[in-house]
Amino acid sequence: MGNTDKRKRLDEEVFTYRITKNNTVFIEYQGKQVMVLKGKEAEKIINRIDQASTEKDVQLILAKVTGNFKRGNEKDTSPKK
Repeated sequence: MGNTDKRKRLDEEVFTYRITKNNTVFIEYQGKQVMVLKGKEAEKIINRIDQASTEKDVQLILAKVTGNFKRGNEKDTSPKK
C-alpha cells in the first residue's frame, strides 16, 4: 500500500459494510451510513472485497469507493458550552 495511509487511519477500521441478499452494499463511516451501492457498481465492490487479503485492504477499498466525502469544512452541530 505504500504511502496510501500515511496517518494510519485505516488501522482503526473506521469503515464497516453490510451486503444484503439482493447485493445492495451499505457502507458506514464511524457508524454513520455514507453510501449505498446497487447493481453493477455493488457487484464490482463485492468482488474486490472478496479478493482482499487483509482487513486493511478492505478498509482501503471502502475509503476509495466513498471518495472525498469528508473535506474538513463540515459544520459542527454539537451544542456549544
